[in-house]
Order: sequence, then C-alpha cells, then structure tokens
Amino acid sequence: MTSKGFGRIVNITSAVVKAPIARLGLSNGACCGLTGFVAGLAREVASHNVTINNLLPGALATERLRSVYSEEEIAQRIKTIPAGRIGVPDEFGVACAFLCAYQSGYITGQNLVIDGGSYRGVV
Repeated sequence: MTSKGFGRIVNITSAVVKAPIARLGLSNGACCGLTGFVAGLAREVASHNVTINNLLPGALATERLRSVYSEEEIAQRIKTIPAGRIGVPDEFGVACAFLCAYQSGYITGQNLVIDGGSYRGVV
C-alpha cells in the first residue's frame, strides 16, 4: 500500500478498549494491544496516503452477542443504551465504508465507537 500511495485498513476491535468488561478479560487485553500497535503504525504510513483506523462496536445484533449474553441480559443491556436498542450490522458496515473512502484520507489512527451512545467518556 505504501509503495502504491494509497490504502485503507480498518480493524474491528471492540468498545472494551475504552471501557473494559469484566467477563471479557482476554478480549479486553487483545483489543487494547491491537489498538496501541495500530496507533503507532498509522502514523508511520500516513504520509503514503495509507490510513489505519479502528471500529469499536458496542452491542450489535450478531451471533457473537447472542452467544455471550442471554436474552434477559440483552434486554437489560438495551436499557443502558441511550439509543434504546441494539445496533444492526448495516450501521457498522456503513461506518467501515466511510473510513475506506478516498475522502477519509485525513482520518487515521482513530477509534470510532459504534455503540448507540453507551460510552460515557469524552475521549
């Protein structure tokens, strides 16, 4: 990508890099490690018009969510999401497409949280 002068890499990690979840300890660590590595690498390749960003999904209607949480737990979680619902995969896909667009070339080394407003922090 650097030799061609264009590239887009989007890693799918998790919102746990901003707010770890106790029952996902191993995932928390792996995602945080990837996020730190990407932050440095993104800055090394930015001058070649290569961007590397991370998508940090919260609760999305996927098989993974259903395999980790019971229906009752999902219903309880929805109550904590400002959007009042679980996200759908298409919303995630559109965000990924946006980061891959030529016009997104000035966005690099960033973490985009897609969680319906659940993350309460400012950074």
